[in-house]
Amino acid sequence: MPHRRTAVVVAAAVCLGLAAGPLSAPAFASPTARGPVASAQRTGGPDAVALRAALAGLPDGDATAALVRVGGTDGAWRGSAGVHDLHSGRAADPDARFRAGSTTKVVTAAVVLQLAAEGRVDLEAPVQRYLPGLLTPAFEPVSVRQLLNHTSGIQAGDGFGDSFEDAYAHRFDTLTPRQVVASAVAKGPEFRPGSRQEYLNINYTVLGMLIEKVTGHSYAHEAERRILRPAGMRHTYFPGTDPRIRGPHNHGYQAVPKGDGTTEFVDVTDWNQADRWAAGDMVSTTADLERLITRLFRGDLVPGPQLEEMFTVPAGIEGADMSAGLQRFEYGGTVYWLKSGARYGYSTAVAATRDLSRTLVYSVNSTDAKGESMNPVAQRIAMAALRQPEPAGRADREPAKERGSR
Repeated sequence: MPHRRTAVVVAAAVCLGLAAGPLSAPAFASPTARGPVASAQRTGGPDAVALRAALAGLPDGDATAALVRVGGTDGAWRGSAGVHDLHSGRAADPDARFRAGSTTKVVTAAVVLQLAAEGRVDLEAPVQRYLPGLLTPAFEPVSVRQLLNHTSGIQAGDGFGDSFEDAYAHRFDTLTPRQVVASAVAKGPEFRPGSRQEYLNINYTVLGMLIEKVTGHSYAHEAERRILRPAGMRHTYFPGTDPRIRGPHNHGYQAVPKGDGTTEFVDVTDWNQADRWAAGDMVSTTADLERLITRLFRGDLVPGPQLEEMFTVPAGIEGADMSAGLQRFEYGGTVYWLKSGARYGYSTAVAATRDLSRTLVYSVNSTDAKGESMNPVAQRIAMAALRQPEPAGRADREPAKERGSR
């Protein structure tokens, strides 16, 4: 998508002392790049050589930094590369906080499943029972489970526009979850509940409202009490309308092509994420997300019968691969359960085998985090971490419907 020039920009050529070429062929080079810093590898564990190679050369035209944690019973590897920000060029903070995007949905699903285990939510019951009047009579009953696995048929809510420029201009404005849901409901259903699977934020925005209605507390309070604290996620929080990332963090940038064929980089670190809420506003760290996926898969956060919902893809729907909060991804004969996330400046993913023999968490400061194709740095990391011969493709990137204002 073409972009017009944005007033507030960071010129990569100035910051890095390099001549930036066209976006399709960035002219970043390694002399000013911060090399990857990695921990030791256990014998038989992750491929340390491949992982180091995946992080080599950062910053480049695709990413300014990357943080990686590979773990599990097969062994562990930690690495980071790139810069904290383009102005200073100092090394990226390996323990930095970042916008975790739609990995928030893992937490939201876990809260709902806890409520189901307590008998306070019936997954088969229509959400209309818990939130009467939210959906118009145009909607057939939409079950809680259908919200969890994206088969509800509710259309996407509206944002501040479809282009980066429109969204950037409103980055400090607040769009409330209720406004987003109202705009979605006004469009009517897109398809009959349970007949298709379409990944959209709106399902988890409604689930956030359900959590608040059932518990009488804020979504953030319940998520922190039920999931973050028990999992030991001490550096994770929900920012609400605060556009800043509190604590240590690496800056995020969006690449904007200019008419003369060069590329400018807009600092998108500060951004009000209120409209993403229970669907994607969480700020976290790689260590905390590793704790989340490990404790979750061990059964420490959600009881066994309800945990099965996270490993169950709806039957009878062609192409369905989303479960409650996760996505099934079979690669090289191994099944991984993962969740990706993308906010401007930040691309994130968590993935694990069900037996926790291999876990992966990465945060890549992508310069086109909302683009249609997977970030090349993230792709290299995934290939190296999962030791697969082919690109990870669709499952390791944010689904296309997640990328716009939806």
